[in-house]
Amino acid sequence: MQGYEGKVVVITGGSEGIGAALAEEIAARGGRVVVAARTADKLQAAAAKIGRGAVAVPTDVTVRAEVERLRDRALAAAGRVDVWVNNAGRGISKPLLSLGDEDIDAMVRDNVKSALYGMQAIVPHMQARGDGVIANVSTMLSRVPFAPIRSAYSACKAALNSLTETLRAELREKYPNIRVVTVLPGVVATDFGNHALGGGPDSRALPGAQDVHEVAGVIADAPPHPQRRRLHPPRHGKDRPRPSRAARQGLASHRRTRFRGRREEGGREEPKNVWTGPESVDTSK
Repeated sequence: MQGYEGKVVVITGGSEGIGAALAEEIAARGGRVVVAARTADKLQAAAAKIGRGAVAVPTDVTVRAEVERLRDRALAAAGRVDVWVNNAGRGISKPLLSLGDEDIDAMVRDNVKSALYGMQAIVPHMQARGDGVIANVSTMLSRVPFAPIRSAYSACKAALNSLTETLRAELREKYPNIRVVTVLPGVVATDFGNHALGGGPDSRALPGAQDVHEVAGVIADAPPHPQRRRLHPPRHGKDRPRPSRAARQGLASHRRTRFRGRREEGGREEPKNVWTGPESVDTSK
């Protein structure tokens, strides 16, 4: 279990689901947690459950000024921020041909702008300190969009992946100690499906839904435990990774693509139970 002693971690979407589970995990490892979400009473209850000096900051992360206020509150309470996790987001249950302008606007607002505001708010602080970690929680659907009702959500998370890679490239030369991490969960047993625009299937009832605390443990391992990985596998030679079963069989089933803890980071290797290259698409154990 990787430690967080003396570390300050900000987590958006921290009142429930992955965000709340991650906050509990990091606090249990000795970290000081600042959690943010829109619903103040649920957020306060989550902070009370976390304990260990957790700070609750009610925040609408789709409003830039509120994200900047979150940063300021975190710095005032703890003096610095070591890790910032852009976890807040929302799904939608509507196929592509039924999407309206308001649907796309909502998905961009909730899944792209919210994380963009977080990155823009905290990066100057990390640049001044010379280190830090930014983790953006995306989805495996951004790479394998096999769920038609999540069309706009998947597309916006793909845009988030691109922004994350771009930030990593911008910081790499002058700020090599600021790490930028992308996390791509699959089906997780939370209220995500129930909270999706237009309703939708309960994620907890879907086959292969992964326990939220297992997912939180994988995410928590990323910031204090850097590993090196290739962004692309070699084209030839004995070191080229063998395509997974799902890659060879064409994603034959939803169960084969469920999240088992993928995170990716420029120039860093991953554990064996996660994607290690663009050909590997089976993340089940």
